Amino acid sequence: MLLAAAPSILPADGNLFSAIRETAARADEQGVHFLHDPGDGQLLHLLRLAGVAAGEPLAALIPLDLDGLDRLEAVQRLLKSLLGRAVSADTRLTKQQRRRIRHMLQAVDGRMNGASYREIAGVIYGVSRVASDPWKSSALRDATMDLVKDAFAMIAGGYRALLRHRRRS
Repeated sequence: MLLAAAPSILPADGNLFSAIRETAARADEQGVHFLHDPGDGQLLHLLRLAGVAAGEPLAALIPLDLDGLDRLEAVQRLLKSLLGRAVSADTRLTKQQRRRIRHMLQAVDGRMNGASYREIAGVIYGVSRVASDPWKSSALRDATMDLVKDAFAMIAGGYRALLRHRRRS
């Protein structure tokens, strides 16, 4: 989320900039990158743009692009946390999607370190479950190979679409 200086036309009193804690801050030519914990176990990545002083009232900058609705949702989550209200869950990924992504990371990590598909399946699904069916025709074999294939696709740039809501065009 991009944070810019609040326009002078807006009143500075009531601006919640002082409630934002810049944890794990790192500066570069773009500005200061830091994390904010809205209290739901997830972190928001914030960027205070270059040239904006630390104590200056802030405004969220939302580009008018295809990701605008996702950005608005992130701003809403930030505001709710700053106001002490209940923060709604991040709806971009379901529990099942998070579990699959975790399995993809395990699978690709194993594959890149020389593990066979069968060894990877044993770690993810359990050795006894893998051993219960003939490996060559096992659905777990296909699922493991799909995890590795999809993980490599993510590494090749597919991760960009990961955190976007699916929207009708």
